Order: sequence, then C-alpha cells, then structure tokens
Amino acid sequence: MARRYDTNDATDRVTGLREAASAVRRGELVVLPTDTVYGVGADAFSPEAVGDLLTAKGRGRNMPSPVLIGSPNTLHGLVTDFSETAWDLVDAFWPGALTLVARHQPSLQWNLGDTRGTVAVRMPLHPVAIELLTEVGPMAVSSANLTGHPSPETCEAARNMLGDAISVYLDGGPTPGIVPSSIVDVTGSVPVLLRAGAIDADELRKVVPDLEVAS
Repeated sequence: MARRYDTNDATDRVTGLREAASAVRRGELVVLPTDTVYGVGADAFSPEAVGDLLTAKGRGRNMPSPVLIGSPNTLHGLVTDFSETAWDLVDAFWPGALTLVARHQPSLQWNLGDTRGTVAVRMPLHPVAIELLTEVGPMAVSSANLTGHPSPETCEAARNMLGDAISVYLDGGPTPGIVPSSIVDVTGSVPVLLRAGAIDADELRKVVPDLEVAS
C-alpha cells in the first residue's frame, strides 16, 4: 500500500523523507515534488528499479530517464569530457530548470535506457527534492504521469495515475507549473539547445553566446 506524507508538515516531512530514502534503497519507486512538476524516481544505479519506473509510466527504453542530483559536485563522478562551457551553465542555472545532456563515465554500472553513452542530468530547485537526493544519491526521475497523459502539478494527480506502483508519495503541494526544463546538449564543442523550456535561448546565450538551437 502506497504511503503519502505532507512535506509542508514538519513532522510528516521528516518521516516522509526517511521512508522515501529507505524505499529508494530497497529498489522501490517514490514520487517527489520538483521545481517543474511531480516526478517519479528510483535509484539510478538499480536497473531493476529503473525498469520498474519505465513500466509504471508505460514508457519504453527508447525514452531513457533523466537523472536528478542534489549537488553539482556529484557531476564529477557521473560525467566525462565536461567542458568549461558546461560548467558555466551549471554555475549560472543550477539548481534550476536546466537539463544538460553529457557523456557519462563509461565505468558506471547503470541502465537508464537507450542513452548511447550519454545522460540527461539536472539539479532541481526544490528543497524536498534536494534533501532526498542528498540522502540517497543520483536518482532516475521522470514526470510522474502515465505516458501520453498530462504531467502532474499535484501529488494527488500523480497518485491517481500511478497508484500502488509507488511506495512513497511526498506531497509538497502544487508545483510551480508545467513548463519543462530546457535541455542543452554539451557533448560537442558547441552547446546545442535541444528543447526550449523554462530558460529560453536568449537567457542561455548570456552565459554561452555560441549556443546553437537544434532544428
């Protein structure tokens, strides 16, 4: 039976975060608030848990899950060939609604889907998400909806779609909105905006003037 915790209540928040961390370590799924919409998350290094996440959403391996982290320092163990330009983007926009597609360390034992050696990684600007990520480490996190349905701005909307496939729901109230993160590919010599979202190209070019926009 799924458990829900109100993270706006101090006692419930402590209990909920503890239970969510325990669930992630057991390879189970949790729903958490982010600075965009609610996400469904799993231990990024558990192929079984990531597989359960994709199954819960009705999503194939051709749509791999992004990874959320609780600190920019975590990047050092996850990515390789990360340029100064990429670090400039991190410094300017993290935590926040910017996802970076980078080459992951080839030694990492994870299976996020058909990533072709890359990982989409982000540090969200939400205290509950950051606290959980700091406790358990990198998590595969995707919007907490069934594929083809609207991304949920409330915990209840997520629960109505995912039900008991989730062990713990962390309810932080309505999230700021459904505008997704912007996605920038930093695997090449020039950063490329793959998806315009909460941070537009003009804002990004204030930091990386040579930014290109994918056609």
